[in-house]
Amino acid sequence: MKQGRLRVLLGAAPGVGKTYTMLEEGRRLKSAGRDVVIAVVETHGRAATKAMTLGLEAVPRRLVQHRGVSLDEMDLDAVIARAPDVALVDELAHTNAPGSRHEKRWRDVDTLLDAGIDVITTVNIQHIESLNDVVEQITGAPQRETVPDAVLRAADQIEVVDLAPQALRDRLAEGVVYPAARIDAALSNYFRLGNLTALRELALLWLADEVDSALQKYRAEHGIGEKWEARERVVVALTGGPEGETLIRRGARIAARSAGGRLAAVHVVSQDGLRGPDPRALAAQRTLVESLGGTYHQIVGDDIPEALVQFARSANATQLVIGVSRRSRLAALLTGPGIGATVVRESGDIDVHIVTHSAAGGRFALPRPHGSLTLRRRILGFALALAGGPLLTWLLTVFRSGESITSDVLSYQLLTVVVALVGGIWPALFAAVLSGLTLDYFFVDPLYTVTVDEPLHLLALVLYVVIAVLVSIVVDQAARRMRAARRSSAESELVASVAGEVLRGRDALQAFVTRTREAFGLTEVRLAVAGQEVASAGEETAPDADDPDVDDPDAGDPDSGTRDGAAAAHGMRVDRVPVNDTAVLELVGRPLRSSDRRLLAVIVAQLASALEQADLEQAAREMAPLAAADRVRSALLAAVGHDLRRPLAAATAAVTGLRASGSSLSAADRDELLDTAETGLRSLTELLTDLLDVSRVQAGVLAVTPQSVDLADLVPSTLDELGVGPDSVEIDLPAELPAVVADPVLLERVLVNLLSNALRYSPAGERVVVAASEFHGSVQIRVIDRGPGVVAERRDDIFLPFQRSGDTDNTTGLGLGLALSRGFVEGMDGTLEFEETPGGGSTMVITLRAAS
Repeated sequence: MKQGRLRVLLGAAPGVGKTYTMLEEGRRLKSAGRDVVIAVVETHGRAATKAMTLGLEAVPRRLVQHRGVSLDEMDLDAVIARAPDVALVDELAHTNAPGSRHEKRWRDVDTLLDAGIDVITTVNIQHIESLNDVVEQITGAPQRETVPDAVLRAADQIEVVDLAPQALRDRLAEGVVYPAARIDAALSNYFRLGNLTALRELALLWLADEVDSALQKYRAEHGIGEKWEARERVVVALTGGPEGETLIRRGARIAARSAGGRLAAVHVVSQDGLRGPDPRALAAQRTLVESLGGTYHQIVGDDIPEALVQFARSANATQLVIGVSRRSRLAALLTGPGIGATVVRESGDIDVHIVTHSAAGGRFALPRPHGSLTLRRRILGFALALAGGPLLTWLLTVFRSGESITSDVLSYQLLTVVVALVGGIWPALFAAVLSGLTLDYFFVDPLYTVTVDEPLHLLALVLYVVIAVLVSIVVDQAARRMRAARRSSAESELVASVAGEVLRGRDALQAFVTRTREAFGLTEVRLAVAGQEVASAGEETAPDADDPDVDDPDAGDPDSGTRDGAAAAHGMRVDRVPVNDTAVLELVGRPLRSSDRRLLAVIVAQLASALEQADLEQAAREMAPLAAADRVRSALLAAVGHDLRRPLAAATAAVTGLRASGSSLSAADRDELLDTAETGLRSLTELLTDLLDVSRVQAGVLAVTPQSVDLADLVPSTLDELGVGPDSVEIDLPAELPAVVADPVLLERVLVNLLSNALRYSPAGERVVVAASEFHGSVQIRVIDRGPGVVAERRDDIFLPFQRSGDTDNTTGLGLGLALSRGFVEGMDGTLEFEETPGGGSTMVITLRAAS
């Protein structure tokens, strides 16, 4: 039986039009003569979607009883028995009711495909298994229904049903997606503009990767090795050297010349891990690559040219950027063609750019001879040659015979090899020359003369030297690799140890300083910032009474000269290594070897990062109270200049009127003036109380008392204080809503202020709505009105003190309420934001932490 074809309509979020598009395609296929049925479609009460089902045959659903509730599911057997050409199956990630043949709907779809039925289905990006956690991180909403990526990647066709985020929000506000009761919560939570933008980008990127994977799969299945220039892919080879930044920027310019060009940087690490670049340089180059929109890769391979070309081919690269060799001309002459020449030869149809740079090798210099064996082993090698040579000669002389010359030669050769294994090249050369001369003097005719009559004897001496050199080279390389491996292991253990201590809560600076002292065996290590010691490890060297102070004019610490003099008097050295512009790492003890400098560079780089992090945290701590104090101070000054004046003026005018005309006033007029004075003084008292509370908060004497507050108890008491009832305010609090962490007194004042404003601006007959919902560990309280709202250009100003919406009536206006309300909410570690009510009006959103 022919396998059915699967077509998936992928959406970034609910409401983009996947089901509508699926039904539209079903109608088109039916008009083209195909047999199309609706296996299952969820219209969610949307009239436009329901209208699209007209004219299409729908297979009746199967009713399932579960815990006393009737659930309707797709009747898989009925659809297979109907055997249409095309089945329309909505919501691929749906979980079937218990008792169904399959637990998941995507398994039902597999069965339909096996039956030879083509399927058109829909799914949202949040239901893709590999993206489920990413979507939850973006939206804060977990998704329990997922579809394996392999199911989607096996589809014959995947299409993204795209809709701009703002257009989707407009559809939502118009009531096209959800009923009116769910619109406000949806717009404020899942359907935020930032969320929708991120989900849309995630959907497009996933599909782009799928297209790229399909292209790579096609090339692999058809054995296509040459590049396909669907887009420019530029690979930059990094060695960790100083030329890396130049190469990266050149590669970025090449990639930028074509629309959609991609940049990738790759560093090849040897399999033995012994060729190590400067870690700080590589870290900086990786940051540069990522800042330019590229990706960084690290691969393992001993044959660097082969590894580079293989990576470039696997990435379908069109351009490969490498740097000119840093080797000298003599080194290139002696060691043959370098990496660049080999890459050019092996690259095939990949364009190779060899970029010159300031670090390119240009000097004609001899390489520096150096060995990796310790001085002790070299001395031991010389001693073995000096002691073993005479001993071997005595033994061979005692057992000499006319036929023993071959064994004599091999014995001295063995001595040369043993000396090479122990002491390296110089003791081996010494032993080779000494063995050759001894052999000629004692065992080759004429005896007891150093005369070479036969050319073969001279050849034997040369062979001694060659064998000694070759064995010594092998020994030297083995020792170098062993030392590098041990050092790499020690460096890794040091960095891992420091990272572990920091993760366990220890002070990062102190941990670095302590481990630095231990790693290098120093007497003391100090970290000074701006001349002040912030961390130290080890015991300070106490100055002797007779030691003169040695002043250091470059040291910021006034005691550094004394300590340096004491260290010098005890035969120790003080090295100062700059960490950043203000910090210096002081190392007291033995001089560091050149091999220690690489590890020290890693430590200094980590110290610089830790210091920068500490500075940022300190700056944030210092700025937070200043910003809060500035906000409160501004509110206080504005209040004194504005809101105090109005009730004070009213009370003053009433009292003045009573004093001037008290005897001639009627009882009604006198009562009215007294009421005016009383109202003004009451308003003045309330305002002064608010200002006093704010000033106490600013001074730190009015403590905010956070506790668990149940909104179901707080909101009704707030309405009682305002004297309003259900005819003016609608309360929508879910039964499962958790309590919030807040100060109940301050939160009630905030709700009073917000409700007062909402009631003031709501049209007659329109009720204000107080709703709440849980979102990602927090609770959002919304005060919604259907008033005139706030014009877009003034929305940023409404929380500033005493910003009016163009009114001049002193009995109305924003006053101090919104500014103080935001201050109170922020004092409870929450936020107060403005949102536009769909259809017109204002929504004030209070976000507080949910009580655990």
